[in-house]
Amino acid sequence: LRLGPEAFSSSPNPSGVIGSTPGGAAPPAREPPFSVFSVLVVTLLVLLIAATFLWNLLVLVTILRVRAFHRVPHNLVASTAVSDVLVAALVMPLSLVSELSAGRRWLLGRSLCHVWISFDVMCCTASIWNVAAIALDRYWTITRHLQYTLRTRRRASMLMIALTWALSALIALAPLLFGWGEAYDARLQRCQVSQEPSYAVFSTCGAFYLPLGVVLFVYWKIYKAAKFRFGRRCRAVLPLPSTVQVKEDPQEAEMVFTARRPMVAFQTSGASWREQKEKRAAVMVGILIGVFVLCWIPFFLAELIGPLCACSLPPIWKSVFLWLGYSNSFFNPLIYTAFNKNYNNAFKNLFTKQR
Repeated sequence: LRLGPEAFSSSPNPSGVIGSTPGGAAPPAREPPFSVFSVLVVTLLVLLIAATFLWNLLVLVTILRVRAFHRVPHNLVASTAVSDVLVAALVMPLSLVSELSAGRRWLLGRSLCHVWISFDVMCCTASIWNVAAIALDRYWTITRHLQYTLRTRRRASMLMIALTWALSALIALAPLLFGWGEAYDARLQRCQVSQEPSYAVFSTCGAFYLPLGVVLFVYWKIYKAAKFRFGRRCRAVLPLPSTVQVKEDPQEAEMVFTARRPMVAFQTSGASWREQKEKRAAVMVGILIGVFVLCWIPFFLAELIGPLCACSLPPIWKSVFLWLGYSNSFFNPLIYTAFNKNYNNAFKNLFTKQR
């Protein structure tokens, strides 16, 4: 219930008893605390939190239980799932509590505010950088599949995971370690990421704009590599008719036909197994990057522009952009498991065994 001046005005009468509005009129009827639209929105957000947590937890359980997944690149997928599980378990519920309070006030104290903001920045940053790490791993797999051996992939992936979490922790804890702004405003009862302009530039660039540049560059290179390989495959098919025209010497023709027959059968049957795998990887990376950009770019544009120009968006748009970014943690496991048949089979076996 809304209390205070915005609900109804009161003034003391001569006898010292608090009365209603001037003129003795009855106070206006109080509005219900939640409208039908608000209840629907809260229900959708609760379902989003539950689905994000359960789906990423399912991915983690599958990776832990299936031995075939105990190798690269599934440790990158596991790292992404860990960050998204933490977003759903620790960040999104407290954000929903803040949304439900009147005026988006923070009523849980200064200490819990710092814990929430630190986990929010660290887990979301780790989720974003894990997407960049997956894109890099797919790029090296496609373009350097001979040099990028299993041992090299394992070392590279572990290094990327360590750097991802270290950088995420640094960005999240910088305000607390170096006094870089304050997250909690006791007067306004507000809890938000430090609005110090220099920290806004540092955090947004380190958490979003730098990995955004990495994933866009990687996908551009993947597209060029796929285009070059497709053109080379087409050029390999074009000289085949001239081979058939050589009929003067039967032995030579037979020998040429025998040498070329496997390639003719290979080309007519479509792309090779490796090319199909690379094509699925390229499509997966493209969708992953597209969803990542659509989910996070509105929020980080607002986070960068707001402190620099000392302006602020309406609270409703802040909430929309924030939850749109959180939804990326729900889409991540859907994307990188939808293009992998091993995950689908593992999910089926997991539920079959439980029954």
